[in-house]
Amino acid sequence: MLRIILPFIIVVCGLWAWSLAAGPWSVYEQSLLLSGWLSIALMSLVMILAQRPAWLERPLGGMDQMYRSHKWAGILAVVFAAAHWLIEMGDDLIESMFGAADKRHDPDYSGFIDAMRDVAEDIGEFSVYLLFAMLLITLWRQFPYKYWRYIHRGMPALYLLLAFHAAWLAPLQWWQQPIGLLLAILLLGGSIASGLSLAGRVGRRHQVQGSISAINTLGKGVTEVVCTLGMAWPGHRAGQFAFVTFNTLEGAHPFTIASADRGNGEVTFLIKSLGDFTHHLSNKISVGQTVTVEGPYGCFDFGRRNRKAQQIWIAGGIGVTPFLAWLEAIGRSTETAPQADLHYCTRNADQDPMAERLRALCRGFPSIQLQIHDSSQGDTLSAAKLTTGADSATRTEVWFCGPTGLGRALEQGLRAVPLRLLRFHKEAFQFR
Repeated sequence: MLRIILPFIIVVCGLWAWSLAAGPWSVYEQSLLLSGWLSIALMSLVMILAQRPAWLERPLGGMDQMYRSHKWAGILAVVFAAAHWLIEMGDDLIESMFGAADKRHDPDYSGFIDAMRDVAEDIGEFSVYLLFAMLLITLWRQFPYKYWRYIHRGMPALYLLLAFHAAWLAPLQWWQQPIGLLLAILLLGGSIASGLSLAGRVGRRHQVQGSISAINTLGKGVTEVVCTLGMAWPGHRAGQFAFVTFNTLEGAHPFTIASADRGNGEVTFLIKSLGDFTHHLSNKISVGQTVTVEGPYGCFDFGRRNRKAQQIWIAGGIGVTPFLAWLEAIGRSTETAPQADLHYCTRNADQDPMAERLRALCRGFPSIQLQIHDSSQGDTLSAAKLTTGADSATRTEVWFCGPTGLGRALEQGLRAVPLRLLRFHKEAFQFR
């Protein structure tokens, strides 16, 4: 997330600071402009990232990381919008305390421009209120996703209102400086992205129509869905994910592809009951039903591993899906299986069909040491267990997919011990 947002904010603030050379303003005026500038710049970034630009995956660490940045850029944009609104509301208070002697006055504009600036101010205030409401609904986790997604689809229209506000109220001298060039690029990019979103064209180039060829209930709350997409499917790397639409009213959901690419356009998803739509999923879909799959996305690709580092692979619950695809891909490859320790965390190994599937896949690979941690037997995975007997001089690379809390605890624990942790790869699937 920081690799996108922090450099972006630094550039935005740097060009704002450059613009100050054109004429010093009061602290109030500078704060008002900076907060508004940061808000619309981050909002433009949000709209651009929402288009799922696949060409940015590699440099930014995968589509999941891009969506995480999309989420936090949106939150920061609302925070700066709130600051902008509060500063604007404090105008009269500051004037009463310090007087209006140093207050900057807008240049005289023609009647049309002056009228448009008044309209832009009113639109901006109205839009900020809607922005606050949308953020609260987004952060309220109990609000049903199926309703939230329709509200969220109104975001592009709201952005266009904010872009109108920013374009008309930006200082005239900005348009003659680098900050004006960046503002124009961001507003244009954000507006085009908003138009594409409103037209329903997000990810359209990567969508493939197919059908469901098999549905299997593997265990309590876990459904295996096999989709046949034909030769239109471009193929995928083991560990990638896709957005799957079973029902147009419900919309697309991200699921990791649980199978290696077989070259026949067939993909398998293991879907756990975690929400309204996925609850009793097998009763809501049927064999032969049309399905839309958009992808593949993601960089959770074992081919990107550091071949000189010790490999630790950790799966928790349904997070086992990319590792199932990895193991299948290794079996189909002529390449020698890597040396790796594979840890699978489950609540009850005896009732977990994934535990036996992992055992079966790992039997053919002596170099991959499988350890199943059954919490019902008091066996939970910790950083201490991972480092027991480990050589602190050996570089270690960890690949994790599972519950957020477990991943955070393991990463913090590993960084606190004398282990040469080269990198901790993890998926970030909490898109909302």
